[in-house]
Amino acid sequence: MPRPPADLATGAGRLVAVIDTGVAPVPRLAGRLRGGGDYLAGGDGLDDCDGHGTGVALLLAGAADPATGAGAGMAPAAQLLSLRQSSGRFTVRGDDGADRPAGEVRTLAAAITRAVALGASVINVSEVVCVPADRLDDAGAALRDAVAAAARADVLVVAAAGNLDPSGTCTGAAGLRPLPASYDGVLAVGAVDGNDRPAAFSIPGPWVDLAAPGVDLPAPAGPGGAVVSGTSYAVPLVAGTAVLLRERFPMLSAGQVADRLRATARRPAAGRDDRVGDGVLDPVAALTAEPLLLVPGSGSRVAGGVSDGPRTGAGDPAPDRAPLPAPPPHAEELPAVAAVGAVAAAGGVLVLVLAGLRRRSER
Repeated sequence: MPRPPADLATGAGRLVAVIDTGVAPVPRLAGRLRGGGDYLAGGDGLDDCDGHGTGVALLLAGAADPATGAGAGMAPAAQLLSLRQSSGRFTVRGDDGADRPAGEVRTLAAAITRAVALGASVINVSEVVCVPADRLDDAGAALRDAVAAAARADVLVVAAAGNLDPSGTCTGAAGLRPLPASYDGVLAVGAVDGNDRPAAFSIPGPWVDLAAPGVDLPAPAGPGGAVVSGTSYAVPLVAGTAVLLRERFPMLSAGQVADRLRATARRPAAGRDDRVGDGVLDPVAALTAEPLLLVPGSGSRVAGGVSDGPRTGAGDPAPDRAPLPAPPPHAEELPAVAAVGAVAAAGGVLVLVLAGLRRRSER
């Protein structure tokens, strides 16, 4: 999806958090990337063994490839904050002595809280955990509270709707809810192909707010000819556009930014549906449509209202932060993850998985 002209907005002066597998300090992010913490190994968040978080960050805010002038992210002048919270290449030993994949609901909640405290105005979450609807209150209470606190602080959380995949336990299971996508206060993003058709893997539901391209995208951090798919990669296109809106219209609250994104989306012919929500992201329309305040006909799930003052920043009292866990002494390499929008539950602990499908090469 081409980014809007630079004279509309570039994301300059805005901080966006990427909560993922970490973001590596690659040249196209030079001078604009800082670490926010590492919930796996106690570092700064600037290591990425998986490549997933770096790819997401490049789609969101990467500079153009200097060799070709192409490939700029949606908000190429934005500042990036990396919080490493998950990985398909680590196992972590819990208090019960059991090994499990790295990345839990409680650490995602802590990472969201930390991103708010460090001054992010938009938070990108390309991760998903699915839980039964009747377990929402107990399974993800800390995550729900972190999302609600972010909304109160005028921070927009943008999250993947998740992927249906044969290797994921979300597949074919009725009554499951993807978290954090299905929480109020989150802008949930599904995926479409290059013709705006809903991706077969994108998890549908009434919580889906809008969709963006997420099928066979050129791999932002991979070899030439490789492509990636997943709702993971649709999220940064929406989050990046939200960053542009926060630069161009600083008077809009997080909820009003979300409403504007939905109101200017390319609406399905039959109206809102559970796969693409209010429609497919249209960045130029979002940045240029009149009037300034636009409200989708179906009503936003994201907390709205005109902001009555500056949002909580890094200089204000910070919310409580969970301490970073000690490095896992037993960390071991696993086969490359085929990240899916599903849940892995081990020992009663809910583990998040990345909402991107396996990378492949074009033939």
